[in-house]
Amino acid sequence: MTSRKLRFDGWVLDPDSGDLERGGTRIRLQDQPVQVLRELIARAGEVVSREQLIALLWPKGVVDFDTGLNTVIRKLRSALGDTSDTPRYIETLPRRGYRFIGALDPDPEVATAALPSTPVSAASPAPASTAPASHLEPMALPSAREPASVPEASQPAVLRGVTAPTATTIARTPHWRLPGLALIALAGLALLTGVYALWRQHSTATPASVRVEAPSQSGLPTNAASTGMVAFSPPPHSVAVLPFVNISGDKEQEYFSDGLTEELLNSLTHIDGLQVAARTSSFSFREHPDIAYVAHKLNVATVLEGSVRRSGRTVRVSAQLVSAVTGFHLWSNAYDRDLGDVLKLQTEIATAVASAMKVALLGDVGTRIELGGTRIPEAFDAYLRAAKTYEFAHDARDAETAIAAFSEAIRLDPKYALALAGRSIALTYASAFVKDGTARNETNNALADAREAIALAPELADGHLALHLFFEARTLDFAQAGAELERAAALAPGTAQVLGMYGRFAVLAGHADAGIAASRRAVVLDPLNPLSHYRLGQALYFARRYVESIAAWNDTLALDPQEPDSGGVRGLAYYQLGNFESARASCEARQENLTSQWCLALTYNRLARHAAAHTALAKLRAAADAYRCATVYAQWGNASQALDWLEMALRLRDPELRWLMTDPLLDSLRGEPRFRSIERALKFPH
Repeated sequence: MTSRKLRFDGWVLDPDSGDLERGGTRIRLQDQPVQVLRELIARAGEVVSREQLIALLWPKGVVDFDTGLNTVIRKLRSALGDTSDTPRYIETLPRRGYRFIGALDPDPEVATAALPSTPVSAASPAPASTAPASHLEPMALPSAREPASVPEASQPAVLRGVTAPTATTIARTPHWRLPGLALIALAGLALLTGVYALWRQHSTATPASVRVEAPSQSGLPTNAASTGMVAFSPPPHSVAVLPFVNISGDKEQEYFSDGLTEELLNSLTHIDGLQVAARTSSFSFREHPDIAYVAHKLNVATVLEGSVRRSGRTVRVSAQLVSAVTGFHLWSNAYDRDLGDVLKLQTEIATAVASAMKVALLGDVGTRIELGGTRIPEAFDAYLRAAKTYEFAHDARDAETAIAAFSEAIRLDPKYALALAGRSIALTYASAFVKDGTARNETNNALADAREAIALAPELADGHLALHLFFEARTLDFAQAGAELERAAALAPGTAQVLGMYGRFAVLAGHADAGIAASRRAVVLDPLNPLSHYRLGQALYFARRYVESIAAWNDTLALDPQEPDSGGVRGLAYYQLGNFESARASCEARQENLTSQWCLALTYNRLARHAAAHTALAKLRAAADAYRCATVYAQWGNASQALDWLEMALRLRDPELRWLMTDPLLDSLRGEPRFRSIERALKFPH
């Protein structure tokens, strides 16, 4: 028995043959996309879960890729000219599934069967077609919403001001009447190629610049045009690694799949010539929307996705690399390995990805990727658990849990340099929460771990980063802190976290241009991470580029409206500009935050609200926030009190002292002998 044809929005799907037709255009769908489309249409308007669709496609529970369903959905959207961000037919509901939202057409066979039977004489005219009028219309080219003409059009709006490849603007294409989908695709490709070639050959003038507004709720700039085609030209050797999905059947194993993905992402950063989107931005797409959406958000040419199935001491990793420009698969493979071979597996996948992207491999890539790692499965597992715990650490207890897991990894493999560096960083963090006696032990252990990590793997950036954090946060030896950060940045130039920290530190050491350039690069690599924009804001503020710092902190809040400090530090920038009402409004948004109270103590005083200013300062004094108290007294014109609080900050080893050399709030004190003495004690780099 043949299945009844399914009709929606002028499309006609024959479930038996897989033919999808509209206006003379015929597309042959494979069996799995047909099954999914038929199921979605049968339950139009309802949410169909991912689990239900996976059970439909793979009833025996054997799925080659976790990305299989994503690939099927992507094929359907490609055939229908649909997108995930502005869906017309298939809507993605994060963490739930998919829903068909297209308009269903009446079935002419059913309509005809419902009519009364009427004899037709030989002289009678042939009956008119019962097909809906829309069936006779040619298929229109799908439209896209993009900015009309901006050099950064292919980047997320939050990257305004970041140097990026120039994109050519393509005028909106009318709805041509062409005989088929293949000709439409060829004509569109020819148009794009021709316009691009003409632009490259004849254009000598810089394209007109259009100011890009802050991100809207749709993810687009508020001044973006609602329709039109856009040239997407990401860096050719750029890649985002989506979190590999845990298909082990045990949700408790998610730390392993996430950790393995992060290690693979880090492996790719060791390959010269590759631009790798940072973890925070890539992992924000855990629900795996379509590849084009991810690529446009992160401005990358390719996306790597896959799955992890762990069983005892064995692991199966499936991975595929997809071109975001063409939609074609560039490479895919599946690996079955013993956990002791995970290091070599990372090298295999990373080099295969680089080869597929036609990136020349320079030097011994495998040695760089495997540096500081372990071949002991239990140690690797403990390290991944520690890293996952530390990622979400909020207090001393969380830090201690991470330290215990790092310690277990080190016990199992005393030469595990990555685990030693990780424990050093966690110990430095934890020492900020504990009392003096214990803190001294934590401090000594953090230093020993960092030095041991470097001794075992001198070229491991993580060890130098751990030592930098120790010197910056615990001993306030900023010269040594700077030297270690320089080394980490040289060893890991493609790591957003290192670049962001280096950029901020370079500015405080007086190298504003280099610091801002590094901070902007960190934002390019990690555009969806609020911390990248926050650090850029700090670098710009202490470089005294206040208007730009406000824009960076606006981007931070656009990504994370609950970020606690951005309103207060943005208020400081307004304060420096003399815009005290804007400073007040920005700081009052989160008054429970000490950064906001700091800003309010300064701003209220300028607005002649002296009682309110003293109330805000009292909160800083109660919290022993010595450095900030010093800046307030300096701005109030009380140099003696300001210097007293700076000396207290030095005794307390307040890490905020790192800003002393460049902080505009302290300019009035720079000629004071006591101030110069404090500056010498901090050993700033020259």
